[in-house]
Amino acid sequence: MFHLIPIMKNMNKFLAVLFVVTLILWGRNLSAAETNDTTIADLTNLVATINVKLEAGKNQEADFTDNLKEVDVLLAKHKGARPDDLVEILLVKAQLYSDVLGEPEKAVEVFKQIKRDFPTVQLNVNIDDAISDLQARAKQLAIGKALAVGTKFPEFTTTNVTGGPFSLADEKGKVVLIDFWATWCLPCQAELPNLLKVYEKYHSQDFEIIGISLDSEKPKLESFLKENGMTWPQSCDGAGMGGKLAVEFGVYQIPTTFLLDGQGTIIAKDLRGDSLEQSVAKALTKK
Repeated sequence: MFHLIPIMKNMNKFLAVLFVVTLILWGRNLSAAETNDTTIADLTNLVATINVKLEAGKNQEADFTDNLKEVDVLLAKHKGARPDDLVEILLVKAQLYSDVLGEPEKAVEVFKQIKRDFPTVQLNVNIDDAISDLQARAKQLAIGKALAVGTKFPEFTTTNVTGGPFSLADEKGKVVLIDFWATWCLPCQAELPNLLKVYEKYHSQDFEIIGISLDSEKPKLESFLKENGMTWPQSCDGAGMGGKLAVEFGVYQIPTTFLLDGQGTIIAKDLRGDSLEQSVAKALTKK
C-alpha cells in the first residue's frame, strides 16, 4: 500500500486502508441524542460496506460505484435530517474521491456542494482551504500523469544531504532509478532490502539510484542512511511531504519511482521486488 500525502490542512486522513466512522472524521463527536438515529445507522452501514471493499484491496471507481450512488440515495431519504448529519454523508463521498480513488477534482465538487447547500454547518477545517488544497492536488496529479513511460524525465539540479550540488545530468548515459521515499514510510522500508540488493549487483554496470527523501528531519535521515548502508545520492530539502521536487514532479504518494534509460527516458514506474531487478538488467543490456 502507498502512503498518501496529506493534502488538506488539519484534516484527518485515512489510516491504513480503513474509513473511520464519519462522526469523528472531522473532529465532531456527537452523542446519540444529538443525531437522527436512522440517518447515522444508514451512514454507519455505508461506511462498513466501504471498509469491507478497502480491506479486500479495492481501489478503483468501478468498485465503489454503488457506494457513491448510495450517498445520493441517503441524502434523498434523509432530506429533513440535521444538516450536520447530511454533511457527514457527503463527506464519505468526498473522502472516497480524494483519499481512495485519487480524483481530487471530484472531491472539490462535493465540497462546493456542501458550501452551497449547507452553509451553516461548521467543519473542523476551513472549507475554502480544503477546496484550494484539493485543486492543488489535482494539478499535482496531472503533472504526475504527464510523466508517463516513454517521456523524458525533466532535468533537475539539487543538493545532496551534505549540501553539495548534484543533478540528473551528472548521470547521463546511466540507467537511473529516481526514488521518492521517506524514513517514516513503511512500504519504503519494506522495499529497501531489494533496492540494496539491486544497487550492489548493478551499480558497477552503470546503474545509479537517486533518492529524493521527503523527510523533514535531516539528522534522522542521515542516521538512517548510515545505518542501512544507503550510499547512493540523496536529496532532502527538509520540507517533508511538500518538498520542492515532489511538488514539481507531481509526487503525491510514496514510494514513487521512475526508472530511466541512458538517455533519460522513463522506461518504467513504481517497480517493486523482482520486477525492479528484471527491468534494470534488461535496460543495462540495451545501453
